[in-house]
Amino acid sequence: MIQRKTHLDSLAIGLLIACCAFWGLQQILIKTTVTEVPPMWQASIRMVGATVLLWLWCASRGVRLFERDGTLWHGLLAGALFAGEFAGIYLGLQHTSASRLTVFLYTAPFWVSLLLPRWVPAERLRGFQWLGLFIAFAGVVLAFSEGFGHMSSSQLIGDAMALAAGMLWGLTTLTLRTTKLATASAEKTLFYQVAVTAAVCPLLSLALGERWGFSYSTWAWTSIALQTVIGAFASYLTWMWLLRHYPATQMSSFTFLTPLFALVFGVVLLKEPLTLQLMVALAGVALGIVLVNRRPAVQHAAGVQP
Repeated sequence: MIQRKTHLDSLAIGLLIACCAFWGLQQILIKTTVTEVPPMWQASIRMVGATVLLWLWCASRGVRLFERDGTLWHGLLAGALFAGEFAGIYLGLQHTSASRLTVFLYTAPFWVSLLLPRWVPAERLRGFQWLGLFIAFAGVVLAFSEGFGHMSSSQLIGDAMALAAGMLWGLTTLTLRTTKLATASAEKTLFYQVAVTAAVCPLLSLALGERWGFSYSTWAWTSIALQTVIGAFASYLTWMWLLRHYPATQMSSFTFLTPLFALVFGVVLLKEPLTLQLMVALAGVALGIVLVNRRPAVQHAAGVQP
């Protein structure tokens, strides 16, 4: 039986910050590689590689991926949602800016907070936690507001795709927590997602007319390797494990750190300017996360919060 905790402890917080930091760096990696390796083809290589790595990991640890445990259809659903999220991100970037897409993508925690308590009452957020969620989101909007100056009709399509990607991300989390996948191993849960996406991304790449190849620079392969080994394998496996043991609504608030980490890495690695706007945004996200994860003054004997 899986032991679930009602609040995030120091281990969970440390792992979440580490994951969000790399996901922020990952945006820099993609940005510096996408001009050389087409986006959906890049995603295809990444997900196929992650699927192989996860398969080898499970084989070495004796984790059974193909035994019948009643999770097949739910797993395929989670995989389809995960693949749809990636498609929305990559296709949306053809129509809208990265800053606008990031803001709409990070509406995902709101979907989780709105829908998950209907099935898992213990995940319900209280008033000050909702306030924290909105403050954190406002921080993200503030950080990227400079990219909202000009808007074309095409951006509406990109914005809609980004919003759909955020919804699909939230629905993926909902599926993982409210179906039989909640009792499956973290490895099997992740395998459904990366394997389905590894099958879908090449088809989308072909449909978009992207040129396939393997003759890329050393930096391009280094970037793809980091995205595959740490991003799509290690960090996602960590996220799946955390979802099985900690409240998803509280975890989701930490994802607001990811786009801000991307901006910070842009300052450090790409020598982009550090503005007062970014510093205020970071403070807002930090405050929001503290509020979402604040323990109530009085806890019920059962340990489950109303």
